[in-house]
Amino acid sequence: MRKKLLFRCLFGAPIGVVVSLIITVIFSLCMGHGEYYPAPHELVDWCGSEITAVIVQFFCSLAVGAIGGGSSVIWEMERWSLTKQTLIHFAVLAIPFVPISYVLNWMPHYLYGALGYAAAFIIAYVLIWVSIYFSIKAKIKKMNRQLQQMQEGEKQ
Repeated sequence: MRKKLLFRCLFGAPIGVVVSLIITVIFSLCMGHGEYYPAPHELVDWCGSEITAVIVQFFCSLAVGAIGGGSSVIWEMERWSLTKQTLIHFAVLAIPFVPISYVLNWMPHYLYGALGYAAAFIIAYVLIWVSIYFSIKAKIKKMNRQLQQMQEGEKQ
């Protein structure tokens, strides 16, 4: 299990950086007026320079990717209920993600903005979870049908 966790963390870390880069490109295309913004202005101001802000963002993106990748092993804990897996997975993602989001200025730095960001995070998590749940449920149903057809074919 530890090898699997380490592998997934190492696999997820660069994915976090790539996703972060894609987000900066999309943000720059939408709001940059032809300029590229590698980090939020507030982060640049807080860090004192653009390069320091990019370095901070890089390491935070590595962390988010590693946590996201590593947390996937939670779904393989067969002794845990789906509820327990979901709550632990959510906590493992949310606990580091919220402070990282705050530091990187992905969320507003006032109460209602932070609460709105937290609500959006929860809603996104629930929507993704529900879509995956029903996708897996449909696959299981299909496999059960195929198994039943195979068993009926053997009886004949």
